[in-house]
Amino acid sequence: MSVVSLLGVNVINNPAKFTDKYEFEITFECLEPLQKDLEWKLTYVGSAQSDNYDQELDSLLVGPIPVGINKFVFEADPPDTKRIPIDELLGVTVILLTCAYDGREFVRVGYYVNNEYESDELRDEPPAKPDVEKIRRNVLAGKPRVTRFAIKWDSEASAPAEFPPEQPEADLVADEDEYGAEELGEEEETEAVEATGEEPADKDAQMEGVEGPEGEVENAAEEDELSDDGSVDIEGESEDELLEEYEVVDNEGAETAEGDEMEVDKPEPVAHKQEAMVH
Repeated sequence: MSVVSLLGVNVINNPAKFTDKYEFEITFECLEPLQKDLEWKLTYVGSAQSDNYDQELDSLLVGPIPVGINKFVFEADPPDTKRIPIDELLGVTVILLTCAYDGREFVRVGYYVNNEYESDELRDEPPAKPDVEKIRRNVLAGKPRVTRFAIKWDSEASAPAEFPPEQPEADLVADEDEYGAEELGEEEETEAVEATGEEPADKDAQMEGVEGPEGEVENAAEEDELSDDGSVDIEGESEDELLEEYEVVDNEGAETAEGDEMEVDKPEPVAHKQEAMVH
């Protein structure tokens, strides 16, 4: 069981100009006192072909961490356009929000980002030299891809087994309070429909506004009941089709060094960007 659970991530300034800072409101829960800080990082994937163009936009140490629910805002600078291939400045890319404890990454959230010109005229006839000031980014925050890793925390008892028993079902089930759990439920329902060819019996009732099960994940922005008392103190069409679907991975049963790699249908042309979400 993870000592720290990610409850929600809200992209504050979205959509925004390409040159604007990234701002994330992050909510997480800590179940027991931690001896060290949490390290959060934001990485921009600059190319679908190579990780040589990946940029770490910013990193932040958060601590000491009180037990309970914590919330803070993580700001990061925009990517350096000089380090991005010109032909990949526009279009679809990926940003990765990760968190590690004592150098061990335990959660990774991947978002697709669509970069395009603000006006129809520039989108139809883009200039030979990109005009960065007129490029708008849109982080598709609705369905993030969340990958979790089992790690050792402060005690030996929390360390995952070197060779854990195979529990494929457990690896795919996220705690209902964790970020990405709702998306995982939708994914499982879709897979069931594709396998049987039949809609769930209660589908019509759900479409008519019947409330779902209690405990659905909410965005951090909707958690009005959370006070600052527990907060951490800190100083074109083809592209549209590509962005339609997301998958959520839960590697709670993964080994310490590396999370289990989940096979997904990789949308083109972002092969490296998809791999970055799960590796």
